[in-house]
Amino acid sequence: MCRPSAAVLAVFTACLCGASVCAAAAGRSQQLNYRPVIGVLAQENLPGDQFARGSSYIAASYVKYLEGAGARVVPIRINRTEQEYTNIFYSINGLLLPGGDVDIQTSQFSRAAKLFYDLALKANDAGDYFPIWGTCQGFQQLSVLTANKNLLTLTDTKAVALPLTLTPAAQSSRLFRSFPKDLLQSLAEENITSNFHSWSLSMQNYSRNAKLKRFYKVLSTNNDGKKEFISTMEAYRYPLYAVQWHPEKSPFEWIDKPGMIHSTTAVRACFYTASFFVSEAMKNQHHFSSAVEEERALIYNFSPVYRGMHAIFVQNYYFD
Repeated sequence: MCRPSAAVLAVFTACLCGASVCAAAAGRSQQLNYRPVIGVLAQENLPGDQFARGSSYIAASYVKYLEGAGARVVPIRINRTEQEYTNIFYSINGLLLPGGDVDIQTSQFSRAAKLFYDLALKANDAGDYFPIWGTCQGFQQLSVLTANKNLLTLTDTKAVALPLTLTPAAQSSRLFRSFPKDLLQSLAEENITSNFHSWSLSMQNYSRNAKLKRFYKVLSTNNDGKKEFISTMEAYRYPLYAVQWHPEKSPFEWIDKPGMIHSTTAVRACFYTASFFVSEAMKNQHHFSSAVEEERALIYNFSPVYRGMHAIFVQNYYFD
């Protein structure tokens, strides 16, 4: 059995590394925010989604992922003004960029992601600790925002579970260093990380790009048999984290296809990644202007739509 409280405590007490991360840590109050609110960015509806309502969606598995680790969720809709996004940024304690299938250079998802990315860098530089987590498409989006170009390459990773090839930097990383040793060993040896992506950031393209090399520390890689690609990374100087795999799928998505893993270790990996990110959000002190405004913004005001056990997402939230 895993012990969540011990894991979270270990994350809290671990010393942060990196200049801006340490600057933000020194500049903020040491008091933790035990009522964190994390934004999840919506994206354009998938083509052919017969359940779609409005113009955008959030897969419910990402909401459950964060709620299960002790956070509340605010949906961030697309097609909003820059001022609206700025107001949301200073009301929430972190941002999750989910997986999906939109254009990460021209979509409204990409536009909003860039605004939040820029706000987060400025805030952290000023000592205002604000974490961002990217999963799959979110990983890819962060790489494009940092490099200011799309350096992704095609890989044969559409529906496959893989072990992580952990780098020497993983053991001392902010993300992984609080993980139990047996879980890290399972991640390195067992096929428990779900991959559902056609595009990846290859180690070759990462190594050739000075912006990416300066910004991100590679924590794990994978290989599709032809290309080595990055599967986990964290920023050196900022609380930005990205996984190309899907920790949230193991406990919350149930389509029966290759790459879907529901083992105990896969579920534990989901919890420890979510717990880590929520603990990062607890270091942020942003808040809504009033309790009424906060309550109005929370995802509890929306009902997820059940799409069936054979759908890629069991439940979605839809938004105008």
